Amino acid sequence: MRDSVEQGPVNQPGRTLGDFIGRWRLTRQIRHTGGAQAEFAGHAVWQPEAQELIYHETGLLQMPGSQPMQAERKYLWREGLCVYFDDGRFFHQVPARGGNAEHWCDPDTYSVRYDFADWPAFSTAWTVRGPRKDYEMSSQYERC
Repeated sequence: MRDSVEQGPVNQPGRTLGDFIGRWRLTRQIRHTGGAQAEFAGHAVWQPEAQELIYHETGLLQMPGSQPMQAERKYLWREGLCVYFDDGRFFHQVPARGGNAEHWCDPDTYSVRYDFADWPAFSTAWTVRGPRKDYEMSSQYERC
């Protein structure tokens, strides 16, 4: 598994783990190559627990031709803005000033760009490519 990080603008203040604590409004657009699109609307909460933050997002996922469905995801955020899956496997490291990171999960590549320019609002833009995966996902976070 290979992971890399590319930092964003040097003049932008670096984010720390504590900056994310609390409740955020979350909207997301998912665009599959070939045209299918989906939207997610809900909330993300970063909750302190011991020396880490538990990230928990919940909301409604709307896919074309389907009824909205409840969706959720959990991650663990640790010192250095290291993100882990909820089972403890390393996912990627968030660039403190924004920028790019990558996670390779054989055979798929997950590339992300964090944009903190409008802090305390921020966004992520994921590109996922692999033999059976080919989509882009953009998420916007705003403090509640």
